[in-house]
Amino acid sequence: MNKFFTLGVVLAAAASCRPDPIDPIAQYLNLPDTAYSYTPDALPAHFAQANVLAADNTPLTNPVTDDGATLGRVLFYERNLSANRSTSCASCHHQNRGFGDSARFSVGFAGGHTGRHSMGLSNARFYANGSFFWDERAATLEDQVLMPVQDPVEMGLSIDTLLARLDALPYYAPLFEKAFGTTDITELRVRHALAQFVRSIMSYSSRYDEGRVQVAAPAQPFPNFTAQENQGKALFFGAAPGGGPPAPGACVTCHGTEAFTAPGPRNNGLDATTTDAGVGGANGNAAQDGLFKVPSLRNLSDRGPFMHDGRFATLEQVVEHYSTGVQNHPNLSPQLRGPDGQPIRPNFTAAQKAALVAFLHTLDDPGLAQDLKFSDPFIR
Repeated sequence: MNKFFTLGVVLAAAASCRPDPIDPIAQYLNLPDTAYSYTPDALPAHFAQANVLAADNTPLTNPVTDDGATLGRVLFYERNLSANRSTSCASCHHQNRGFGDSARFSVGFAGGHTGRHSMGLSNARFYANGSFFWDERAATLEDQVLMPVQDPVEMGLSIDTLLARLDALPYYAPLFEKAFGTTDITELRVRHALAQFVRSIMSYSSRYDEGRVQVAAPAQPFPNFTAQENQGKALFFGAAPGGGPPAPGACVTCHGTEAFTAPGPRNNGLDATTTDAGVGGANGNAAQDGLFKVPSLRNLSDRGPFMHDGRFATLEQVVEHYSTGVQNHPNLSPQLRGPDGQPIRPNFTAAQKAALVAFLHTLDDPGLAQDLKFSDPFIR
């Protein structure tokens, strides 16, 4: 037999026995071969109204892409982004809690506690002025996403160390290449990917949404609601008999879009004096002392406790505050101040308070808590 033929057979046999090269992504991550869609073809008609889309804070320089949001998802759940490799963004923003936290103050990498309650992230892209944190100290989401990483209590990692760690992990080079065209791992790309993932967390499949598509305007009774839920919705929207503007102090005056948020910060009368300067403390403007960002009300049920300091354990306590507890802070937002200059306290009946809570539950989107594209991708 020809010795070269024999050698060829041996080499071919050896090659056939050689193990397939290890995929650095599949070894560590459970990701689909084709990226999940993070850019829905169309939002529901009511959700696509101008008052929501006009509030979209996505910059032209960082549109959401499927591969970019996929990278952002991995980074969001990456524990190597904390000093002792114990904590990720998801440690304080849980998918099953509207991407918020059940703790009043979240626990950092070394056991310390944050100074404010963790804010839910669903529909964060629809906050009109684009600022983030309760005190709006981050001008954009791209600015915000790495501040917790560098915070000495939350994650405690420098940018240089972060980039070095990502560079050493074998699955990031191919993910960066898919998202941005090359394997370069840079701070800007990390910021962009994380921001893309957070903006992709949109909630629009609640019972409220199911009812909203069946009527011409949100104040109309929803056919899929109970009588109690429709009563709560009418109170929320401050529906006036025969139409007209909402009643003074109605919830909708601060949570006025289909994303149920406001275009800027508010003081909601939690205290008569400033106990936390909020926006004013961040920007030095005393006229904004005690003002805080208005979060979306979607997916509230599992997101308590509530308010920037987590002082209210239940939605019932939140409703009671707006019913009887609004305090006359000097910077109380005008939406909560009556014609006489005093805080509006509608003194809801027990039935009305229960109806408002029932309506707030209709804003929950159970699919968000179960959607794999927002879940932890790591094989642990």
